[in-house]
Amino acid sequence: MKSIEEKINFFKENLELFDDDMDKYKYLLDQAKNAKPFPEEYRQDSFKVDGCQAQVWLVPYIEQKKLCFHSDSDAFISKGMVTILCEIYGERNPDEIAKADFDLLSSLQLDTLLTPGRRNGVYSMLMKIKEYGNVYSQQN
Repeated sequence: MKSIEEKINFFKENLELFDDDMDKYKYLLDQAKNAKPFPEEYRQDSFKVDGCQAQVWLVPYIEQKKLCFHSDSDAFISKGMVTILCEIYGERNPDEIAKADFDLLSSLQLDTLLTPGRRNGVYSMLMKIKEYGNVYSQQN
């Protein structure tokens, strides 16, 4: 399995293929379209990520001792972002997620692409992923 850094580099290289911000935006939308189906029973307020302009749901679950996520959003750009974050940080040991260097994500250079409100939302998604990593690493 690829490391967190390798996965971030994968998305960075894909985004760098596009010169135009509009094409990068479309790439995020494509990630949303290709997202795994979200189990409707988890569409609850308790799984919503606070601090996002759109509604974003992030549901942790353990599979073979790895922390995985179901995710969804009612806005395509947020759904694309949460899909990428779950691809990078999901299916890992909770301890690895809790200790991850989230600053590496800045190498994706999404600041130019996302509005300040959306950037805050991405930060909120990251903090929720880290929180789940901390909670589940303490349970093992």
